[in-house]
Amino acid sequence: MKPLEGLKIVTVEHFAAGPYGSMLLADLGATVIKIENVKTDGDPVRRMGPYFLGNNDSLAFQGWNTCKQSLALDLKHPEDRRAFESVVSSADAVMNNLRGDQAGKLGLDYASLKHLNKGLVCLHISAYGRNNSRAAWPGYDFLMQAEAGLMHLTGEPSTDPTRFGVSIIDFMTGSLGAMGLLAAVLKSKASGEGSDVDVSLFDVALHQLSYAGTWYLNEGLESNRLPRGSHMSISPVQTFTSADGWIYIMCMTEQFWQVMIQKLGREDLAEDPRFRDQNLRSRNRDDLTVILDEEFARYPTKHWLAYFEGVLPIAPILDVKEALENPFVQEVGMISNVAHPSCPDMRLLSNPLRFNGQRPDQRAGRSLGADNAEILGATQHTK
Repeated sequence: MKPLEGLKIVTVEHFAAGPYGSMLLADLGATVIKIENVKTDGDPVRRMGPYFLGNNDSLAFQGWNTCKQSLALDLKHPEDRRAFESVVSSADAVMNNLRGDQAGKLGLDYASLKHLNKGLVCLHISAYGRNNSRAAWPGYDFLMQAEAGLMHLTGEPSTDPTRFGVSIIDFMTGSLGAMGLLAAVLKSKASGEGSDVDVSLFDVALHQLSYAGTWYLNEGLESNRLPRGSHMSISPVQTFTSADGWIYIMCMTEQFWQVMIQKLGREDLAEDPRFRDQNLRSRNRDDLTVILDEEFARYPTKHWLAYFEGVLPIAPILDVKEALENPFVQEVGMISNVAHPSCPDMRLLSNPLRFNGQRPDQRAGRSLGADNAEILGATQHTK
């Protein structure tokens, strides 16, 4: 099932946020035409190591660019600009993830393109937005985690501020951008009028403060890092040591707390004045951690997963190798075999959506300019 079949999107993109968002749309059946700068050999991620797939391609690039077509153009060259506009004239949307001041300069906004297509939607993914004092600033995911307070909340209290292990703000921004694009296309189909849609890495990162942000804005509470990756207000929701590793337990409700202490044979904890309710357990988290560490250290992780299976929210803490070799990953089909000319048995992470029980098919990302001749014919310009 390809629910976005018939939707045509032209995207001027590089690195992560834009490519991730447009990949989600391409996987769902949209025709996504990726515009890459012919003068700079395309998206820099094509040359991001350590693993490469022939000339000007990499495993990192494939991870964000499945199911797209590739046009290699110089948008500042008159012939290439005309070729770009010929493609845009029949598109539903144009998106970019350039610096905030670049969309206007390159003519990628609605004001510049509406003469070609009145119903066109123009999505702008930028670091700080397009119409403010930072519009011309370069910016990347990790900077946003730093300034939005997220690094301050991540890690142990005794450690330095810590970033999330992957570019999660890029991926969140790309996903929200894709949602905004689809919402605007629906509106355009109904009204005949296109629009600009903006989303920035900074805004998305700040939005992820969620309840910690709401608490500060309304009550002045300044949240800080907590030990063991603990929840800010609910306990026990944190890591514990097993006999051979670590597990994460989430007693998000009173019912789960009761299940855990009963299964551990520690019903006495329910009557302990330190732990009688949620607020007390959070206040006395350190004392509770010592007690539960002793309990969970009696058996290995595998024992506890089986023992609490289906009755208590519990997970092992795995490294990347263990996470990807988890049998459950194979059971749910979250790894796809996607043939590539230089790697016939290439494996990628599957699209996380299902339609009628099936995940969307994926195709390898195309080589730079692979679709110039088919889409543009004799109008293409070479560098």
